[in-house]
Amino acid sequence: MLFVAATGVFGCGAQQPAITAQMAQTPARPLPFKGRLVDGDPSELPPSVAMSLSSTSAVTFSYREELTHDEYHIPLIVSALDPVTYVGAPLGDYGVTAFATLSIMNGDKVLGDYTAKAHISKSYSLYSEPTHAELEQAARAAVREKIDQKISRDADRLAEAVAGSGKPSNGPVGK
Repeated sequence: MLFVAATGVFGCGAQQPAITAQMAQTPARPLPFKGRLVDGDPSELPPSVAMSLSSTSAVTFSYREELTHDEYHIPLIVSALDPVTYVGAPLGDYGVTAFATLSIMNGDKVLGDYTAKAHISKSYSLYSEPTHAELEQAARAAVREKIDQKISRDADRLAEAVAGSGKPSNGPVGK
C-alpha cells in the first residue's frame, strides 16, 4: 500500500521538461547573395540559406542531413529491484545525432563547404518518455543553427567570392 501511495505522490512530479535545442538561438539573416538549391529539401534548410533562395542564380546550394538514433537502457533486473525506479528515476535515455553538410558553389568553383554535428539526448523514466520525433526535431534545429553560425562568420568572404566571380548572382539580398 505504501508503494502505491509513493507512486501516486512522486509519479506526477517526475515529469521532465520539454526538449529544446541546447544552443543560443541567433536571429537568422539572409546571405549577402542569392543561390539556387540543387540538392536538398527547401523545408529542411538552415534559415539563412532558406531566406536566400532564388531559382535563377548561378550560385548553388547543396544541403544534406543524416540522423542516427541511439538508446541506453538500465537492465530490467536492476531497475525492477531499485526503489527509486518507482519514484521517477531515469531508466535510460534516447538520443539522436544530426549530421549536416552544406556546399555553396558558383559554377565549378566551391565557395564554401560546411559540416556540423549535433547530439540531443533525453532520459526517460517509468512515467515519462520522449518521442523520437521530439528528439529528431531538436537535433535538426541544433545542427541547422550550427551551420547558420558558420555561414554567418563566413558571410563577408562568401560575398566577395560571389562578387569576384564575374557571374551574376541575382544581386545582394535585401537591396
